[in-house]
Amino acid sequence: MSTATSDTAAQAGPARAIWASFALASVVFHIGLVFSGLVPNLVSRPLHLVFVLPWVLIRGRAGWSLASGAVLTALGGTAALWVVWNQNALADQYGFLEGQGQVAIAAVLILVVLEAARRAIGWPLPLVAALALLYGLYGQHIPGRFGHSGTPVESFLGTLVIAEGGLWGSLTAVSVNVVSIFVIFGAVLNAGEAGQGFMNVAAAAAGRLRGGAAKVSVLSSALFGSISGSASANVASTGAITLPAMEKLGYPRRIAGAVEAVASSGGQIMPPLMGAGAFVMVELTGTPYTGIMAAAALPALLYFWAVWIGIDGYARRFDLRGLRAEDRPAGRDVAITSAFFLVPFAILLWGMFGLGVTPQYAACLAILGAACLLMLGGDLRIDLRRAVTRAENAVLTAARQVALIGSIIFCASLVIGVLGVTGLGVKLTSLILSASGGMLWPSLLLTAIACLVLGMEVPTTAAYVICVSVAGPALTQLGLEPLQAHLFVFWYALLSTITPPVCGAVFIASGMIGENWLKVALTAMTLGIGLYLIPLGMVANPALIALAATPGAALLAAGKIALGLALISWALVRKKAPLLRAGAFTAGLAAVLWPL
Repeated sequence: MSTATSDTAAQAGPARAIWASFALASVVFHIGLVFSGLVPNLVSRPLHLVFVLPWVLIRGRAGWSLASGAVLTALGGTAALWVVWNQNALADQYGFLEGQGQVAIAAVLILVVLEAARRAIGWPLPLVAALALLYGLYGQHIPGRFGHSGTPVESFLGTLVIAEGGLWGSLTAVSVNVVSIFVIFGAVLNAGEAGQGFMNVAAAAAGRLRGGAAKVSVLSSALFGSISGSASANVASTGAITLPAMEKLGYPRRIAGAVEAVASSGGQIMPPLMGAGAFVMVELTGTPYTGIMAAAALPALLYFWAVWIGIDGYARRFDLRGLRAEDRPAGRDVAITSAFFLVPFAILLWGMFGLGVTPQYAACLAILGAACLLMLGGDLRIDLRRAVTRAENAVLTAARQVALIGSIIFCASLVIGVLGVTGLGVKLTSLILSASGGMLWPSLLLTAIACLVLGMEVPTTAAYVICVSVAGPALTQLGLEPLQAHLFVFWYALLSTITPPVCGAVFIASGMIGENWLKVALTAMTLGIGLYLIPLGMVANPALIALAATPGAALLAAGKIALGLALISWALVRKKAPLLRAGAFTAGLAAVLWPL
């Protein structure tokens, strides 16, 4: 080995140890908040920012980016710690900054949050936040209904930085107290054998069926997505196995890529994690977490049902075979590896429904169970060296993902804070109401377009938060229940994962399979037709999301919509009998949209 290589390895070892230690501290901090009782908000939330900044501003950087990131981390971390240290005194200022020093600290915090979000996810969301801040500072000079009366800089920045109306508001509370815990849970599960368990269960259940490799992708993506909550992560992980399997069996590449993109996108609407959206929804609607899961379950299953029917249609049309017997896992392997996710899931459900504790407390118990299972492999041997490596990977992954989501939430919190301080949210709501003529369905169309456009450039959860803050009040004024409106907006915030021109899941899947992305996108839109229609079905049939309150009516509505989706998917996939297909499509659309 050369001297240069030895030096690099020597540097990598200590650096990885430092990052692993910092990641462990982040994990311990967030789990500790659940068990430590009531911690003041102006302590826990700024400390959350301290653990977020290094991962997005320093980790993986080099040159000028590393140097500037280190400076920004030091400035932002120091400002956040200043808030923690002075939290008692700041509480008595009622959101009003005193002196130029405090104004400077507020400006530093805001600028660092904007830059952290830019480095984490690109320009669009920070640009929206920056425009919102400019509106808050100078909107009094705008004539007409969209101007505002003006707010002193000390009051405006203070509300965003030392009160709980901006950076340290309710959205950040969700990120700190709930999302982080479930992200850690998913990271610990994925560090062990749970991911292989998902694949084995899916292969055993669907591998032998017509189009089996594609159906394995659907099941594994639904299972994996239920804990990853990220379409991109889902494509990259399950796609690494399912895409080569489909290609090996002769599946057209556009279909293979589309199947993986559509199936993986469903992970963000599949309980329990739902791409962090479920936990934000809890805070914004006041609905318990278990109520969100119950409301989201049937629509998510209907989505995967429509994908399944579409795959079956393509399998008939192209004579797509199932997995060969030698490529399917043995029953013993399925039984053993499935325990690696069934046991933690059982602990999670036992905690929530048996012990009656909060979801995050139950998730902490499940994390402990999953961490113990890291010592075991599919061979059922205890290997401490392997367990240490897995634990290190788990904390590194968890801290990185917590930081990514945190950087998004902090930036979105600035937008929500400005909407509240200036009253812009109310004005935009009235604009939607007037543009739609006070009618529900035109308002739904306007909201869907806004979700699609915003979702093209920002992550699903951020798009959902911003859209629902503006359109949610308008939809509830027009007769929708709050949870109905929130689920509608959240589903349509997901449209851009498979809808051109910006379709992240399609880009990744098409790159992995080596196919033109537009061909994959068009096929994905056909397979993912449920993503476009099921939210409308929720509006037309409110019983669909009332599984906990009226299970009979919910199942009846789900059956009707399932029939409609089956007819629509069949009509879209077939090539012959155009009149029959048109009739089936029309009947299916009526079944989805016609209320019971």
